[in-house]
Amino acid sequence: MQLIDNYQRRFKYLRLSITENCNFQCQYCLPEGASNSVTNKPHFLSLSEIDRVVSTFAQLGVEKIRITGGEPTLRKDFTDILSLIGCHQQIKTVALTTNGFRLLRDVEAWKLAGLNNLNVSVDSLSPATFKFITGQDRLSVILAGLDKAIAVGIEKVKVNTVLMKGLNDNLADYLSWLKTHPIELRFIELMETGQGSQIFNQYHLSGQILQQQLVQQGWQLATKEETSGPAQVYSHPDYYGKIGLIMPYSRDFCRSCNRLRISAKGKFHFCLFGEQGIELRDLLQSDSQQDELKTRIFNGLKIKPERHFLDEHRIGITQTLSAIGG
Repeated sequence: MQLIDNYQRRFKYLRLSITENCNFQCQYCLPEGASNSVTNKPHFLSLSEIDRVVSTFAQLGVEKIRITGGEPTLRKDFTDILSLIGCHQQIKTVALTTNGFRLLRDVEAWKLAGLNNLNVSVDSLSPATFKFITGQDRLSVILAGLDKAIAVGIEKVKVNTVLMKGLNDNLADYLSWLKTHPIELRFIELMETGQGSQIFNQYHLSGQILQQQLVQQGWQLATKEETSGPAQVYSHPDYYGKIGLIMPYSRDFCRSCNRLRISAKGKFHFCLFGEQGIELRDLLQSDSQQDELKTRIFNGLKIKPERHFLDEHRIGITQTLSAIGG
C-alpha cells in the first residue's frame, strides 16, 4: 500500500504538528505571540493519538516524519513523542523543526530518544536583526545549541532563514559562517498568510536573486534524496556548509511534492496552503479503527490538487504558519 496521488506523486514524508503554541513573536508568523494559558488550553493530539497516526502512515509507506508546530518543544511530553516515533522501525528519519530555545539544554536527550534530523529557525546571524524579526534576544544561545547538536552527532543539521528583503538577504553575511560549520543554511521565501499580507508586501523577495548570486560564485546544485524537502541545495568546494533555497513562488514548485501534513488537532492536509482539511481525529481513538482510517486517507488523497495558488494570492485556510506547521 503506497500513498500516490492522481499526478503520480509518491508520499513518504509526513509533517506532524503537535502544537500551535509558540514562545517567539516572529513577524512573518505570530507577531503578537500565541497564548499557552491553562484557562484557554487547546486540545492537541494526545500521545496515543499520535502513536496511531505514526503507525498508520508508517504502514502506508511513510519513512520520514518531521515534528512541527508552533514550537514543538513546548510540550512537556515532547521527548516521549520522539521516543514513540522512534519505536516504529519503518520510520527511518525522525526530524524536528524548532526555534532552538531549548536546544542547548536538551538536544543530547532528544538524540537518545531517536532524533536524527534537526532544522532550527535562525532568521539572522546579527543579534539585533534576529531580535527585530523574532522578538527574542536569544541568538547566542541558539547558535551554541547548534554547535552542541553537531557535537552530539545529530546526522543532519539545517538552519531555516525566512528571506526578508532588506533584513537578512545579504548572502555575504552568512558565507564566513558556512566556511567552518557543516550546516545546510536554507533560505525560505516569505509566504503570504491570512494575517500576514502586510508583512508579505513589505518584505517578500524572490529566492531567484540569491540563486543567481550562488551560481555566479561557483556554487553547484546537488542531487536530491527521495525524502528530501523542496529545497534546491547548492554546495561549494571551499565551504563546509551548504545553501538551500525554498522558492514556493517558482514555476513547477509543486511538481515534486512528496509530503503530507497532520495538524495539531488531527486534520489531514495536502498542502500548507490548501482550502480544506480532512478530519481524522474521530478515527484515532482505537486501534480497531485503523482500516477505516487508511480508507479515509486514501480517499482524501484522491482530491489533492496539482498545485497551490500562492502566485494568485490564494492562501487557502492558512491564517498563520503555526496553524498547520509551516
